[in-house]
Amino acid sequence: MHGYDPATYGDRFADVYDDWYPEADTTPATIAALLALTQPGDRVLELGVGTGRLAIPLAAAGRRVWGLDASAAMIEALRAKPGGEAIRTIVADMGGPLPEGPFALVVVALNTFFSLPSADEQRAAVGRIADVLSPEGSFVVAAFVPAPAPDAELATGDSVVDRVEVRTMSAERVVLSVSRSDPRTQRAEGQYIEFTDGFAVRLRPWSIRYSSPGELDDFARAAGLVLESRHGDWAGTQFDDTSSHHVSRYRHRR
Repeated sequence: MHGYDPATYGDRFADVYDDWYPEADTTPATIAALLALTQPGDRVLELGVGTGRLAIPLAAAGRRVWGLDASAAMIEALRAKPGGEAIRTIVADMGGPLPEGPFALVVVALNTFFSLPSADEQRAAVGRIADVLSPEGSFVVAAFVPAPAPDAELATGDSVVDRVEVRTMSAERVVLSVSRSDPRTQRAEGQYIEFTDGFAVRLRPWSIRYSSPGELDDFARAAGLVLESRHGDWAGTQFDDTSSHHVSRYRHRR
């Protein structure tokens, strides 16, 4: 997407992120799962920390938390929250250098790993994560499972899918979702277009390069990591061929 950079998503969504994506039904399970992998005093690094949905309660439970995000607006929103001052925040792209380890836990939640725009950059990022992970530490990534495109579409080159959908509508406001996806390149991008009576139009773009669980496993193996566990959600549901999401935990090869 022309004009899109690592900070664009956060800068455009920071003012609405908590309202649009409250995740109220899954956050307790997420926190419980992450706390089970760590002990009080352990160093934790969250990549794509956003507004601190995970980082703040982890710090409140006695973990020493570093939060990295490419968007200064997201970091500002985190710091404005009660408990936000406990997070060691870094404004940086997770595709670049990471804070010095070792960390007992590195976590990337809510599809955030897919913001890295190519397979090479995703592979390199996993390598840097392995470098800052403690010998017994865990790298946890949570993401959706891509649905494969029909073979006929891939064969004919007709795999690009364009969509326009209504996200929110009221008498004073409408938010449209416009997106384009292509399974051949494993890319998807779009805009939320917000029209509010009496105000300027707001554009909230997003862009991802998604990977299958198997591809993530390959990145991990190249970095000297192995898959320790994989579940269908943070509550520990069994992962199988019907799962639409996965929570995968990697550790150093022993």
